Amino acid sequence: MMNNSIYRTALACFLFLVAGACSPKMSATETYILVIGGTTSGISAGIQAARLNVPVLIVEETPWLGGMITAQGVSAMDGNHNLNSGIWNEFRSKIRYHYGGESAVSTGWVSNTLFEPHVGDSIFKTMTAAEKKLSVMYGYHLIKMILDSNKVTGAIFENEVKEQLTVRAKVVVDATDLGDGLAMAGAGYDLGMESRATTGEPGALETSNEIVQDLTWVAVLKDFGPGADKTIQKPVSYNPELFKGCCLIGSAPANCQRMLDYGRLPNNKFMINWPIKGNDIYLNVVDMSWSQRREALKKAKEHTLNFVYYIQTELGFKNIGLADDEFPTTDKLAFLPYHREGRRLRGVVRMTVNNVCDIYAGQPLYRTGISVGNYAVDHHHNCRPDIPKIQFPRIPSFNIPLGALIPEKIDGLIVSDKAISVSNLINGSTRLQPVVLLTGQAAGVLAAKSVLNNQNVRAVNIRKVQQTLLDQGAYLMPLTDIKPDDKEFQAIQRVTACGILKIKGESYQWANRSWFYPDTTVTVKEFSEGLNAFEQKLPVSADESVLNLKKASDLISTVLKRDLSAEIQKIWSKRMARGFDLKLAINKRELSILVDELIRPFETKSIGFEGNYR
Repeated sequence: MMNNSIYRTALACFLFLVAGACSPKMSATETYILVIGGTTSGISAGIQAARLNVPVLIVEETPWLGGMITAQGVSAMDGNHNLNSGIWNEFRSKIRYHYGGESAVSTGWVSNTLFEPHVGDSIFKTMTAAEKKLSVMYGYHLIKMILDSNKVTGAIFENEVKEQLTVRAKVVVDATDLGDGLAMAGAGYDLGMESRATTGEPGALETSNEIVQDLTWVAVLKDFGPGADKTIQKPVSYNPELFKGCCLIGSAPANCQRMLDYGRLPNNKFMINWPIKGNDIYLNVVDMSWSQRREALKKAKEHTLNFVYYIQTELGFKNIGLADDEFPTTDKLAFLPYHREGRRLRGVVRMTVNNVCDIYAGQPLYRTGISVGNYAVDHHHNCRPDIPKIQFPRIPSFNIPLGALIPEKIDGLIVSDKAISVSNLINGSTRLQPVVLLTGQAAGVLAAKSVLNNQNVRAVNIRKVQQTLLDQGAYLMPLTDIKPDDKEFQAIQRVTACGILKIKGESYQWANRSWFYPDTTVTVKEFSEGLNAFEQKLPVSADESVLNLKKASDLISTVLKRDLSAEIQKIWSKRMARGFDLKLAINKRELSILVDELIRPFETKSIGFEGNYR
């Protein structure tokens, strides 16, 4: 149950925004990093940059922090259950602690982690308050970007009563849902489905279009108990035919309770974000102005209220009504709709399905990874049956390349949230909440490094961004079998991010996986191939025998051009569980330790955004 004082404060702030009572009186300010939107990626970007001791200002439209997982109500986290990475893992741990453990938040069948949106907002506000370098302004939406030639130097915002706020900054992070900032800055972007010729993806369409995924205005319902009647007023536009068949799940018989339990939250609540004859709706509002968008989106609200009325009347759940202790809005719906897709940046690189299905073929973008995910490619297009059908590819777990956050030509700007430089197809995986939280964390590191080093965003050392993320307990490679509490976590992450030792990807249900298999061995040929990927002057061996300590020592010595026998023996005696014997078949864990300590791959070679060594 929401604390009454917190609820009243939030409600008062929201209602008084109209009168300007909660709006700051200042008209201009300066900061080092400006984050546009306290969204899922915006809040993690702000927290992370502040933790690196750089002043940050987040400007957020609503009174809440967290974007799609709080203010938009999508508080059932999709994916990354076994990827305990960075701020995502930190946030989830706080959610579990609040409710009393992991099992207490596994309440619905769509996710392993479900929570009340207001609890997520409260946790983010607590995390924000702990950062002395982080400030938040509420009640302002973006109206203009400030540029000096091709460099973004700030932004202008406006509140409900037309008061404007100008913020100038050294680096700006566009964390908006739909990529509004990048568009206003003049950065190139794509909207809708690209053609196969554009992305090179076998599953892409022959011809491009501007169709985006269905959006949803989420409602949170609450069970008020037997005998209660919480039926809302019948909507003027009510049409029950729109929702007939909503309880069918695949070919299973109708089970309306199971439909509701999809998004069952703690404390007898239900997240209504249902795609099958439910409250998904097709509205392409991306290129509209703020006021035009708000008007058009009324249809999404009306559609959700229609569905709520249908649930209460046709399905017989009159005891389940709009939660009165969740969103402090007039209609008790979420503050904003859940947009699955908007603009997608044209960045210095574009991530596609091809970069995920086989990371070792083509561009080695995986080497620049900064955010990880494991969710399947999933698009919502049920409301547009007329569009061409897409064959969604099966993928392993994946990482997002740093270059996907950086515009191709515009400086001073970092893009996060769902508007990063990815194809329409793979956006179906990169848009999920844990991935976006982690992408925001990386954006925060990149922004902070740019300020601290007084460098252009695109000049920041990729390996230093990655190392900072590792130091924060974040993954670079999406390894299922190596967790952050493993004492060799960082070494294995670095060695696999360099491609010196390979991982094995696997498409698995809705929780795809990638494995390192630390206790297995490799052949001499395999290890020489990995070293060759890092140092091409090293020839690839044809030796298919199992790599032993002696042969590993010889190959590493060849890379470094010196005899390493004494150093290897010293490292082995200090770090390994087995006795030193040059004839020992060396496993991948042991090999990672030697490679990381001796070659130090993150320190010895720089890397470009395309993943190639320089």
